[in-house]
Amino acid sequence: TLVRLKQMGVSISVDDFGTGYSSLSYLARLPIQGLKIDQRFVHEIDQAPAAKRRLLHSLLSLARELLVKTVAEGIETAAEARACAELGFTHGQGFHVGRPRPIEQL
Repeated sequence: TLVRLKQMGVSISVDDFGTGYSSLSYLARLPIQGLKIDQRFVHEIDQAPAAKRRLLHSLLSLARELLVKTVAEGIETAAEARACAELGFTHGQGFHVGRPRPIEQL
């Protein structure tokens, strides 16, 4: 089904990557174009220990090698946005980027 959707032009992303049921094996098996990195990795990344930043850097390097875009979920502050950009995220979402709005306002 996912292959057919991709052939139709639908972009497929793995949401909340890095938590729950997400697995590295999905990256090899599924026809995905994006990884949405769970907000638990992004929250206070500007103040995070070096090990957490290295883990994110490794995930982003892997995504680049697989030609997959990366979305930082839950960017709440300008400092988090800067840190995510420095790490190499290609996209971001969260209250710092924009608040949810009704469809009529979009």
